[in-house]
Amino acid sequence: MPIQWLSALNESNRFLLLDGAAQLGIDLAPAACDRLLVYLAELMRWNRRINLIARNTDEKQAMESHFLDSLTLLPLLGRNDGAVHLLDVGSGAGFPGLVLACALPGVHFTLAEPRQKRASFLRHLIRQLGLPHVEVVVDRIESRATTWHGRFSHVTGRAVAEPDAFLRLIHPLTTPATKVILMLTREEALAHVEGIGTGFWRTVDSAHFILPFSRAPRFLAVVSSP
Repeated sequence: MPIQWLSALNESNRFLLLDGAAQLGIDLAPAACDRLLVYLAELMRWNRRINLIARNTDEKQAMESHFLDSLTLLPLLGRNDGAVHLLDVGSGAGFPGLVLACALPGVHFTLAEPRQKRASFLRHLIRQLGLPHVEVVVDRIESRATTWHGRFSHVTGRAVAEPDAFLRLIHPLTTPATKVILMLTREEALAHVEGIGTGFWRTVDSAHFILPFSRAPRFLAVVSSP
């Protein structure tokens, strides 16, 4: 592909990213935008060899369904970078954890991904993007319940399990101070959260979004337990 075509393609993706983020009320710094565009290019390149996202996903779809969808968590993480350490359970190709790290390079992130090929992709990107506060752990969190208890300020996971199953899974890691961010499509999915697992989960914050291009609904809920 000619260099000028590549440049035009990058500018097109930059416009999509900035326009989509603006529609979501998110202001991206130029450096964050650059990191996310490199991330997108590497994702599409690696996806030809290993299964990171659906093979028929084009760049615009990936931008919205994976990158912009992940960025909706930004307002829920607060402004005190030093107090935030987010665990992304089953991070896969880095959604949402690595996307958030591109926007918040001073925040600590732990990406738990048991599949070695995907973990290799994540580590490659972390090196390329220069994100020293991001750690990849190739393991399932069930084996980390004791050592990780109370370690994280925030825990999330994208499409790992239904809310009740996800909360049961991560409950051993949490304390009353831990904020668990559930990524949902509709608020109705929270109907059975209270009383799940061994703790009483309560919603402490929430946010509704409409993705900018597909107009698909998204709902984020922050829950904690006493």
